[in-house]
Amino acid sequence: MSIRPTTQIGNKIIRTKSKRVTAVSAKVLHVVRDLTDSMREVGLVGMAGPQIGVGLRIFVTEVRKTKARKHIKKFDPLRIFINPRIIKRSKKVISGYEGCGSVAHGGLFGDVSRAESITVVAINENGKKFTLDASGLLARIIQHEIDHLDGVVFVDRVKNTKSFMGRDEYIKSHA
Repeated sequence: MSIRPTTQIGNKIIRTKSKRVTAVSAKVLHVVRDLTDSMREVGLVGMAGPQIGVGLRIFVTEVRKTKARKHIKKFDPLRIFINPRIIKRSKKVISGYEGCGSVAHGGLFGDVSRAESITVVAINENGKKFTLDASGLLARIIQHEIDHLDGVVFVDRVKNTKSFMGRDEYIKSHA
């Protein structure tokens, strides 16, 4: 188990476009393990390379209940995305609250509009290319994590800054 500190906004790597992975090497698999362990330790449902100080196009997701997401009813297993690319987005856009471990350690939430469903192409931990159709929360998480790989943070996508709320208020109002 290797838990790495969550890199915070203000650190250059959070705003830098990540580099493509050229091969699924032992180093890449180590990053995947660190991302998985770190994501679970801090109670997130997704985490990207830059969030642990690694500027590679890698992220992991695992839709499960967390302190901030107690209402989750539809779970999704651990997924590894290497060099992900969204190839299709629904025309329907939905609004929803997001937080981020890299923004004051997950203490800030804001309303973000994202495509309701997407199709993403990526490589898994075995070096195999896959295509995934995702909707709802999983689609939101994937879009959020790809933003991290492009140097974008959710606060950049919040249209109304009056929607911001602290973690405790988010938990109270979205439990």
